Amino acid sequence: MQPTELRAAMDLLGHSTQGSLAREIGVDRSTVSLWLEGRVGVPRPIAKLVRILLMHDVHAAP
Repeated sequence: MQPTELRAAMDLLGHSTQGSLAREIGVDRSTVSLWLEGRVGVPRPIAKLVRILLMHDVHAAP
């Protein structure tokens, strides 16, 4: 997952801050920051979790 995809996912999921996303997926805010800066890659299990959250969010929409 590229930083731009993660940022788009954050927006779609309604996370306006890195801390908000970090709390939802159980990581430190600084870790999310590193991912968004592209300094560290998003681990595959986290990318999969974010994609599952997106799918759930889409299916839960009225």
